[in-house]
Amino acid sequence: MEDERSVVAMMRSWGVPEETVVRVSRLWGKSAARNGGRTHVLLGHLLDTAAVAGVMWDRYLAPSLRRRLDEVSGGRGRAWFMWVCAIHDCGKACPAFQGLDAAEAVPVRAAGLAWGRVPAGKRWRHDVAGGALLVARLREEWGDEDAVGWVWPLVAGHHGAFPSVRALRPPYPDALGRGRAWAEVQRVVVDVVTRVVGFADVAAVRPVSPLRKAEQLALSGLIVMADWIASDNRSFPGLADAGGVSPAGAWRRAEVAWRGLGFRGGWGGLAVPSSALVPLSGRLGVVPRASQREVVESAWSLPVPGLLVVEAPMGEGKTKGALAAAEVLAARFGLDGVFVAMPTQATSDPMYEQVLEWVRSFDPELESQVALLHGKRRSNRRWRQIWEESRPAGAGSDSPWDDFGAIDEDDEFGWPAGTGGGDARAERSGPPVWFLGSKRGLLTPFVVGTVDHLLYAATRTRHVMLRFAGLMGKVVIVDEVHAADVYMRQFLLEALRWLGQAGVPVVLLSATLPPAQRQAFVNAYLSGAVGSADVDQPVPEPAGYPCVTAAFAVEGRPVVNSSRAVVPSWREPVPTRIEWLPDTEVDGAIVAEAARKAVAGGGVILVVVNQVDRAQAVYRGLREGGFDGVLHLLHGRLCTAHRAERTEECLRAMGPRAGDARPERMMVIATQLAEQSFDVDADLLITDLAPVDLLLQRIGRLHRHAGTRRPAVHVVPRVLVAGVAAGASGKPRFLPASEKIYELWPLLRAAALVAEVAGPLPGAGAAQATGSGTWSIPADVPGLVARAYGDEDVCPSEWDESAARAAWRATEVKRRVHAEELLLTRPREWGTVTLEGLHYGGSGAVAEEDLDAVVRDGARSVEVVIVRRVTGGYTAWDGTRLGVHGDVPDEAVEERLLGGSVRLPVRLSAEAEQLKPLPGWADHPWLRYAPALVLEDGWADLGGARVSYDDLEGLLVKRA
Repeated sequence: MEDERSVVAMMRSWGVPEETVVRVSRLWGKSAARNGGRTHVLLGHLLDTAAVAGVMWDRYLAPSLRRRLDEVSGGRGRAWFMWVCAIHDCGKACPAFQGLDAAEAVPVRAAGLAWGRVPAGKRWRHDVAGGALLVARLREEWGDEDAVGWVWPLVAGHHGAFPSVRALRPPYPDALGRGRAWAEVQRVVVDVVTRVVGFADVAAVRPVSPLRKAEQLALSGLIVMADWIASDNRSFPGLADAGGVSPAGAWRRAEVAWRGLGFRGGWGGLAVPSSALVPLSGRLGVVPRASQREVVESAWSLPVPGLLVVEAPMGEGKTKGALAAAEVLAARFGLDGVFVAMPTQATSDPMYEQVLEWVRSFDPELESQVALLHGKRRSNRRWRQIWEESRPAGAGSDSPWDDFGAIDEDDEFGWPAGTGGGDARAERSGPPVWFLGSKRGLLTPFVVGTVDHLLYAATRTRHVMLRFAGLMGKVVIVDEVHAADVYMRQFLLEALRWLGQAGVPVVLLSATLPPAQRQAFVNAYLSGAVGSADVDQPVPEPAGYPCVTAAFAVEGRPVVNSSRAVVPSWREPVPTRIEWLPDTEVDGAIVAEAARKAVAGGGVILVVVNQVDRAQAVYRGLREGGFDGVLHLLHGRLCTAHRAERTEECLRAMGPRAGDARPERMMVIATQLAEQSFDVDADLLITDLAPVDLLLQRIGRLHRHAGTRRPAVHVVPRVLVAGVAAGASGKPRFLPASEKIYELWPLLRAAALVAEVAGPLPGAGAAQATGSGTWSIPADVPGLVARAYGDEDVCPSEWDESAARAAWRATEVKRRVHAEELLLTRPREWGTVTLEGLHYGGSGAVAEEDLDAVVRDGARSVEVVIVRRVTGGYTAWDGTRLGVHGDVPDEAVEERLLGGSVRLPVRLSAEAEQLKPLPGWADHPWLRYAPALVLEDGWADLGGARVSYDDLEGLLVKRA
């Protein structure tokens, strides 16, 4: 795009009739009313978008994607990408769009382009109109129905939803324009774009082969990205005179915009490591363990991008092995970044720090290209230092980041006009804050976030293509993959199908993966890779544990390999004593007393219970009983600030680098927060019974680190299993909360497997059982998990296991079916080869909070901000003074206020709907939608409950 001639001059040089030149020049693409006061002609926006696409090709697209676009275009991938991005708004060259703004329509009509009145209720969106316009033109020029069939949805879907072919029929005769004048201007608009990007004519654009559907979805997202960037009127101010529009001018505008947004892309072309293990030993600075070597060697052995399922014990170093494998895969297959998906917000934060350090080892400047995706990222000091404190001055008066939003006359998705402050044209050295806008986070080159963001990319929701485009060209790592329940797992399986088809390498990590889930993950990825919904490729039984399963497709043929030789764990299997501590009372008095006795001679004890009320009761019993060691309570009803502080304190005192800081006597009372990705080392574990895979995860916190000093009494690892007792006829009786969370059948199976080593289950109130049976950890882990979820009965006949299993399976089927209603494709649609109709009957969810409800089953808890009413106004939870209406004077106060965010119990969700933000929060984007829990004299009434907040115990809920 080096031609300095205006598009007007170019059209004249091509012999376009003068009346058509005038008409094309008058078509508007952005109205003055919604474009910073300046009209932008249609050809100006199309050339701006082409130029942005060219810069994206040069500096952003992964080498793997550039290679694929070269393949489908016969070696002209860059020009073809610019063409398909630029042509996206060709549908604006029709009456359905040109008549939307009365003022802008006047010169268009004056040039001789006429249309009648739009019938009531017959509005036609320009993206769909563009699809209709292109179908006719491409059929004429290409003569290839298959090529036309996959290209037109890229245009028709650029506003977030892919219509069916039926939607291309104009809803009224004038919608697309009638007569020679309209047909000619539409032809010339397409011709100008085609010739500007380097093609002789439209026939030359015809692809020589198709992209696969998943690749089409990613390409569609990149078209949206180019359009949104080119729609920022600060970098692309309106040009009302087509005589001022030129290819070279558009290119200069795009260059300035790109620098102003701080974009740079990821690795680019990553060099292949000099030796097999240098990504581990050199980059990460570790002495490679056998299991880590197995992961990296598996990455070297893949002939094409594929799936690696890594199963290894807790504390084995799976994550570092996965990062090293990601470097190998990226270098070999031309990937440009990484997405690390974590099970929770709490686990994402430490992983963000780890990925930052890893990325800096490639290039210190890449630190600014690492995003953290979860709703609490503002509480992460490092993220805030890198991203928020470097945002452009003046940005965010209405919204923290959407100053860089798209602009459109008929955009029903509520995108704001680009009227925010800050000079987008000034070159920035900080992070690309454009990516912080809604739906754009995955487009950042390196991303750490909750697994939800991967699942969002598998939902039939608006702008899903943006999310999937963010995954294309990356290596995707999913940690603790077993943590997804059956509902979430359907979205994970759907994501794997699309990633497999897109050729995106995926690494799944787990310590306790049931074999059936491993098989399901492999089948899903291979279904995408070979383009079939019915792949069932048996996974060979691994030789041992740890192990790696590799799945890929070669020339349409699925291949699955598993570790063929035994891979030794970094530590020898340790006999771990398993004993009963029968107790089903919420007050946890028996647990508290057992913990007190266990730590009498010193030691660090971890207590994990299944409900917050029980954790609070155990903590209260120990504190009021005069426990004289270090005592911490950790659960999900702590406010953000307390939870972060206590997690950090626990990691410092019990983590791998604790050393002499490890206390002589310490007790941590926790809920499921301590179940996974919580790198602490306990001398003794007391835990409520949970399904076996989760029970083993908790045991993974026991004797976890080498070299930890322990009292003699705790040299042998020991687990006391509570939360269950023998009931009538010896059948287990569980805590009601445990049954509600996990259901009966998995708990029965867990109780039976524990009983095999701990002896028969005692009744409630019995003396602590002293069974001497052991599990060999980690050697027994895969066998226990396989038995827990296998088909063979493991429970005594009097426990009536078959009825519990039937009820559990019925619930699983119900949840699976519920999830399928919102998956990106339904099973019968997987075989289609284009995006046509993808969103038919799909969800209209737009906001992130709505998507949370899509990918997570069940009632949602409500997050509130704690404030206290005082004379003359309010204070934050910690006493920081607010204004009379809750006004927040500065960001420091806002930060302290947000530190008091806490989730209410699900049972109070309905009552919480009455809570509203304080009036003084209206102008604060992080607070304006946050419900305030106003405590008066320390309490608030919510329906039939009284709620308070205690600095030690967290949120307290009592019946009124």
